[in-house]
Amino acid sequence: MGKVSYKKLRGSQNLRQRLLLSTLSATPVQVEDIRANDMMPGLRPHEVSLLRLLEKISDDCVVKINETGTKFQYKPGIVMGGRHLVHDCGVSRAIGYFLEPLVVLGLFSKKPLSIRLKGITNDSKDPCVDTFRSATLPLLKQFGVPSEGLELKIESRGAPPHGGGEVLLSVPIIQSLTAVTWIDEGMVKRIRGVTFSTRVSSQFENTMIHAARGIFNRLLPDVHIFTDHKAGQQAGNSPGYGISLVAETTSGCFITADTAVSYARADDGGMEGEKQELVPAEDVGEQIASVLLNEIEQGGVVDTTHQGLLFLLCALCPQDVSKIRVGKLGTHGIETLRLIRDFLGVKFVIKPDPSTGTVILKCVGSGLKNLSRKSS
Repeated sequence: MGKVSYKKLRGSQNLRQRLLLSTLSATPVQVEDIRANDMMPGLRPHEVSLLRLLEKISDDCVVKINETGTKFQYKPGIVMGGRHLVHDCGVSRAIGYFLEPLVVLGLFSKKPLSIRLKGITNDSKDPCVDTFRSATLPLLKQFGVPSEGLELKIESRGAPPHGGGEVLLSVPIIQSLTAVTWIDEGMVKRIRGVTFSTRVSSQFENTMIHAARGIFNRLLPDVHIFTDHKAGQQAGNSPGYGISLVAETTSGCFITADTAVSYARADDGGMEGEKQELVPAEDVGEQIASVLLNEIEQGGVVDTTHQGLLFLLCALCPQDVSKIRVGKLGTHGIETLRLIRDFLGVKFVIKPDPSTGTVILKCVGSGLKNLSRKSS
């Protein structure tokens, strides 16, 4: 057994992408100076939870964290996948934080993945589970991932600060992705959405829908927003409500926006036991409708939150050219491009398109193959 050589990284930023790319490229990493000068130094609960999740779905994966949590070593193993796995994501970040790395790793694992995740299903920080189901999973299909065996079931909702939600994610395995040329964003033909409410009156949902439709119906007639009011066990442990919207275009693009309103977690600046005022449902509906219109106006085949995942999927394609169009590059997207270059050696050619204000990116994929999947 030779000595393991670790790629040295510093700081806590983009930890999720670093771990995902480290696993995909089988590159051991050592991360130092994690919030070393903070009042609370070291890894946050959700980051430790993500490391434990990677251990759960992999074989021979080694994680060593120092006592203060300001430094750790991660040696990726073989991603095994497997059925009937369960992981508690905790309540410091929503389940959406864990879904993106899971779904990408699931495609390249030895066996199809089926895992139950527990925690917060909807909050204002991470993409909510509804958006993941209605936009992120269809995005994978553009790259040749079969619909069969790819699904997300929302079994119960959980709002911050105490969560209590559960979802069941299933991911099939593939041999490799397919390169894409995806630059036609099309025109918006319909808007779909879903509202949720837990431990509050279902009237909140009707108010949000009425406010959002008030804006959309001036622009197009085909707007349907469904309600999902949960009660009892399925409503989790905290009151909250929110909305997830998806604009579907004539060329099969899904542009999303979502938000959720709930009482703050203690670490988000909310004091335990302090009575806070929640944002009125009408304002939530109007604000999220405006956010969605803003995303559509920026152009591109995906919205800002999905840029990182889109770039990653292009970089994992066979050694063939992928060409995509996005709106204004978000910070997350730019950081993901840098990490893809560092871990996979894939560089994107970036060309602004002044006539539309969008950006066209091209790359040759790294040719990642799932060696455990037999060619059919």
